[in-house]
Amino acid sequence: MAALTDLSFMYRWFKNCNLVGNLSEKYVFITGCDSGFGNLLAKQLVDRGMRVLAACFTEEGAQKLQQDTSYRLQTTLLDVTKSESIKTAAQWLRDQVGEQGLWALVNNAGVGLPSGPNEWLTKEDFVKVINVNLVGLIEVTLHMLPMVKRARGRVINMSSCGGLVAVIGGGYCVSKFGVEAFSDSIRRELHYFGVKVCIIEPGNYRTAILGKENLESRMRKLWERLPQETRDSYGEEYFRNYTDKLKNIMQVAEPRVRDVINSMEHAIVSRSPRIRYNPGLDAKLLYIPLAKLPTPVTDFILSRYLPRPADSV
Repeated sequence: MAALTDLSFMYRWFKNCNLVGNLSEKYVFITGCDSGFGNLLAKQLVDRGMRVLAACFTEEGAQKLQQDTSYRLQTTLLDVTKSESIKTAAQWLRDQVGEQGLWALVNNAGVGLPSGPNEWLTKEDFVKVINVNLVGLIEVTLHMLPMVKRARGRVINMSSCGGLVAVIGGGYCVSKFGVEAFSDSIRRELHYFGVKVCIIEPGNYRTAILGKENLESRMRKLWERLPQETRDSYGEEYFRNYTDKLKNIMQVAEPRVRDVINSMEHAIVSRSPRIRYNPGLDAKLLYIPLAKLPTPVTDFILSRYLPRPADSV
């Protein structure tokens, strides 16, 4: 048994250390680099000597990132919800990489809000999140795939443990479940072209995806726009308890995001990247087990966390 354990450890060590050659000549395109995971990954890859092409949503974000790095990083503006913006970025990218192609496409851009009880939200609330996290990711991938295939590179998609088990209402988990399905389908299709597809499924980390506005203010806006009949069915106490639980989740979110960045980097530089990365203890000890339990058991556990509405039976 000890020998098998040692062999298993050595195998994993070899796979983690078996890096792609000529990394300094390879191009990586990352979306959502204004802040958070994308911003930190871009800087880490530049420090490693790679050629980074960073897409930012704002001019301010692009300028700041350019100032903080070196000539090995170039920035462009990209709104993943607009087809023209994606086409323009794709042409810029083709001009940058030429016949060499694109080694890695990192679909990192994402939003988390609005989120909350589904009945409190509108179609527009769902669309706002899904258009960025899923539809935008798909359209960016479709435009960049010819360049990735030319390099026999890889696609790295940012999902979430919210793509394994739906822990909150709104478009976030819906979009991440879609990212999982899209990633699985293109991984099987692109296998024959020598292209790898990796999925990053982090646990609860503290990033700008949660927005800058006070959580209680956001929830209060959702609550106050509801019809009186809906508010009566939930009750003011439900609103207060639900908001408090969300605040607690945000407070215990892991502020040290290095494990996520290292997972993304490994997916880019390793000859044997994993299909799925699960950074975060909560991912490994909570969300993955919840996703694998029988559905009634998962429902029972998660429903214990929700407050009881005024009109509950």
